[in-house]
Amino acid sequence: MIPLSLEAIAAVVGGTVEGDHTVTVTAPAVLDGRQAEPGGLFVAFAGEHVDGHDYAGQAGQAGAVAVLGSRPTALPTVVVEDARTALQALAADVVARLRERLTLVGVTGSQGKTSTKDLLAAVLSSAAPTIATKGNLNNELGVPLTMLRAGAATRFLVVEMGARRIGDLAKLTDLVPLDVAVVLNVGEAHLGVFGSRAAIAEGKGELVRGLVPGGTAILNADDPRVVAMRSLTDGPVLTFGHAEDADVRVRDLTLDRLGRPSFTLRTADATARVKLPIVGAHQALNAAAAVAAALSAGLTLDAAAATLATASLTRWRLELRDIAGGVTLLNDSYNASPGSTRAALDALAAIEGGRRVAVLGQMLELGDESEAEHRAVGEYAAARADVVVTVGEAVRPLAVGAGERAVAVADNGAAVDWLRGHLAPGDVVLVKASRGARLDEVAAALS
Repeated sequence: MIPLSLEAIAAVVGGTVEGDHTVTVTAPAVLDGRQAEPGGLFVAFAGEHVDGHDYAGQAGQAGAVAVLGSRPTALPTVVVEDARTALQALAADVVARLRERLTLVGVTGSQGKTSTKDLLAAVLSSAAPTIATKGNLNNELGVPLTMLRAGAATRFLVVEMGARRIGDLAKLTDLVPLDVAVVLNVGEAHLGVFGSRAAIAEGKGELVRGLVPGGTAILNADDPRVVAMRSLTDGPVLTFGHAEDADVRVRDLTLDRLGRPSFTLRTADATARVKLPIVGAHQALNAAAAVAAALSAGLTLDAAAATLATASLTRWRLELRDIAGGVTLLNDSYNASPGSTRAALDALAAIEGGRRVAVLGQMLELGDESEAEHRAVGEYAAARADVVVTVGEAVRPLAVGAGERAVAVADNGAAVDWLRGHLAPGDVVLVKASRGARLDEVAAALS
């Protein structure tokens, strides 16, 4: 973050300073006081059950020098009427001050956002100082927190952007107008909130509408709903995918014994061979999207391809590791949708080993389609795993779909007990569910 005095912050957000007016913030903003850095800003919210203002002292012990909140605290505080609006205004102001030398890239899609963001950040970081979303902090609070991490040296700002309803991405791009907009796909994630895939497509299209004049749209050539978004911009469009007419095309895809993809990327005037150190054939498409965005930002295909060979992903995204008893764990427990779960099951099937065991929990926010989607994923799982362990009553349709390969258990503890009693050397175990199911607890117990 660029250094700003509390008086300057107050002027930007329309607040007043309570406490020492001479304090200057020099480090990023945080919502969790335990994560504060020396010189940082703690943003406090008064929730229904927890009041963040009460944790100002904790933030101060961790290094925070000031608070942005709705009442005075133990630290010097910029007091505002609405902390969320103030956080967003501050972030927009900081990026505006840096805008002349900054290229802003937004990434959205029903699945693959975080992986693509991670790959793109790795590629751009090889060329110039880059700030990217941590984890998947991609909402109305996470985006401004990412923006506030940008400093005078930053040349690329990569922002993952999520949406739960129409209008969400439009609000985010109002905060941070984009030079490059990457749309990966239109799937079933948040179908219960949006109501239809057409509505999801409309919502994702807001990212393209949020481009600055002349900004570049990066669109998935394999997804008709995404390709149709080229009509939403008058600026340049680059496509990626397996399709013959894709501007960045994936060809000659193969997998090694651990399910890690190697492939060729071809553009109109160049080709490059890529070997990813991460699991899943679907990652080739995410890599192609990242490369297309990098090309639009001025990098070469060879440079981008070389960097991908050492890229890594945010934790709990198809993390592959050996655990006790000669078992291989594929931990994809951070989140899940029908599309991402199928991709994870494909990855499981591609890994060489003994039995393939899929431990699957609930996929949230599917609305009226939840039962049908869970049953369909169960059928898909039965074709790719030897055993399908379904966790919780909510996923009974998944167990029904998996048929005789299903083992239904009541909760995470029961899943751990079953796995400890039945896994054998050589087995490969996938753990996958929406974040709310907390199947990371199962993965952690096995580790």
